[in-house]
Amino acid sequence: MSQRQVLQVFEQYQKARTQFVQMVAELATRPQNIETLQNAGVMSLLRPLLLDVVPTIQQTAALALGRLANYNDDLAEAVVKGDILPQLVYSLAEQNRFYKKAAAFVLRAVGKHSPQLAQAIVDCGALDTLVICLEDFDPGVKEAAAWALGYIARHNTELSQAVVDAGAIPLLVLCIQEPEIALKRIAASALSDISKHSPELAQTVVDAGAIAHLAQMILNPDAKLKRQVLSALSQIAKHSVDLAEMVVEAEIFPVVLTCLKDKDEYVKKNACTLIREIAKHTPELSQLIVNAGGVAAVIDCIGSCKGNIRLPGIMMLGYVAAHSENLAMAVIISKGVPQLSICLSEEPEDHIKAAAAWALGQLGRHTPEHARAVAVTNTLPVLLSLYMSPESSEDLQVKSKKAIKNILQKCTYLPALEPFLYDAPPNILKHVVGQFSKVLPHDSKARRLFVTSGGLKKVQEIKAEPGSLLQEYINSINNCYPEEIVRYYSPGYSDTLLQRVDSYQPLTN
Repeated sequence: MSQRQVLQVFEQYQKARTQFVQMVAELATRPQNIETLQNAGVMSLLRPLLLDVVPTIQQTAALALGRLANYNDDLAEAVVKGDILPQLVYSLAEQNRFYKKAAAFVLRAVGKHSPQLAQAIVDCGALDTLVICLEDFDPGVKEAAAWALGYIARHNTELSQAVVDAGAIPLLVLCIQEPEIALKRIAASALSDISKHSPELAQTVVDAGAIAHLAQMILNPDAKLKRQVLSALSQIAKHSVDLAEMVVEAEIFPVVLTCLKDKDEYVKKNACTLIREIAKHTPELSQLIVNAGGVAAVIDCIGSCKGNIRLPGIMMLGYVAAHSENLAMAVIISKGVPQLSICLSEEPEDHIKAAAAWALGQLGRHTPEHARAVAVTNTLPVLLSLYMSPESSEDLQVKSKKAIKNILQKCTYLPALEPFLYDAPPNILKHVVGQFSKVLPHDSKARRLFVTSGGLKKVQEIKAEPGSLLQEYINSINNCYPEEIVRYYSPGYSDTLLQRVDSYQPLTN
């Protein structure tokens, strides 16, 4: 057998290996093939190919593994159990940029599924190597490493802390300053994932100087980058007053308000979330947002979108209104009440209705003027029907009831209260009657109207426990009228009159 023939055997074997890994990598892109590949034992066949003498076979084997592990946690688990991770970590440090990208992709695909799988990656020493990759010359390698680190950090505080301890944050902050948009996006996303868990982790991101660089990118034309930047700033600002003030000091107002008009729905949502996370902390921060025109801008934004995109804006209005009566009035003046009423009536999802109900309750609970501003929009009957509806979720019922009570306890606008005399259940009725008992003694016009509209008659029909608060309120109302009027409108009065007719002896000459 000649030397040529001997070498041909090796060439054929190499060609077969190449063809095998390429086909597997291709098949792994389609979900319907995954189970078949798994049952055919593909994991154990790919593992030795990670150590192949041919670099392209190594890279393609890693790519195929990443695609498989990406599908579900069983396959990701198989990568961990097959002792493949140490091999990948070793290769990450040694190999060329193509292999590094593929290996980081596998680590990301394994780590994304659960904290346990992410912990397995940490345990095999991958973090130090991934952090070294953040300094690589190739932007694609940096991106793959940042992506893997973000996916590990997003699970919980301990994993995030491990990423921080490996020294990732200063390098991620450098990555957001690189020219490549894709790298900026992934690095901002990773910083967001690290910041979200605790004030301490957010502080480490701030200490690395991230806020200034993130704030500069709020006006970047790339929508996906803006989403991540706004998300990262939100995750920093949400933890404490100090962190929120640091975000504000980076002069994000009024620039961030332009994002509320963005074409991209998620840019709008994340901008509202950022404003909400700042507003919730103190009246001073809320006032700053009002002064920048933030409340009016958020109300416009809620009007221009639907569904979950509206939610952070609705909550932001509630937080601002909760701080003080002046801030609540600022929301009312900016026409916040009609917009929230629309959300309450229009939105099909209960959790969004519940947020709108809560926000309306915060707006109406301060003074009679606030309560009237909410009551005139015909919001109270909607809240009542949501509270009474068996289809409403428990949370929506609780929030609607609380909002009704908040508004009723301040409401002196009687036309809005009157329908409640007829429709409200006993636990709400007492608040309604209570408001009438406060207003009627001081308003003669209202007293007359209360009789002609049938209100007084309705009050006489209410069956209250003797000595109860409700009975006291009814007595207060009755004391506003002459006794014969009250008697006239009491149930059974006509029968009493008829009895008197029966027993009446006419005078005969």
